[in-house]
Amino acid sequence: MPHFVFEYSANLEGRLDFQPVFKALHEYIVSTGHFPLGGVRSRAICCDHFRVADGREDFALINLNLKIGHGRSMEIRQEVAEKVFAIFCEWMKPITDNSYCQISFELTELDPVLKFNKNNIHALFK
Repeated sequence: MPHFVFEYSANLEGRLDFQPVFKALHEYIVSTGHFPLGGVRSRAICCDHFRVADGREDFALINLNLKIGHGRSMEIRQEVAEKVFAIFCEWMKPITDNSYCQISFELTELDPVLKFNKNNIHALFK
């Protein structure tokens, strides 16, 4: 943990370069001291089937869900959420300055009993 999961409308395909935002988000989240580098991962999923508002073809959407493990205070979660959303919105500026796009973000804290994972990458960063 944490996981950054982007879902975006297909009409944004080819207009977004995810590697710079992945890098910025990874660097920020690790810099907080609350998340281990070996657990950070990002992915982007293109949604071929979508509808925004009244269905205009040029309306776009992008959603970011940051999934984190249980145990951080509300203060830390809020601070992280605000900064992540700021990084996300700044990265989206070339799109939102020139076209219509709905941007959404949610930080999700996963249940400690119902979350399972196995990660052999952590050992590389100790």
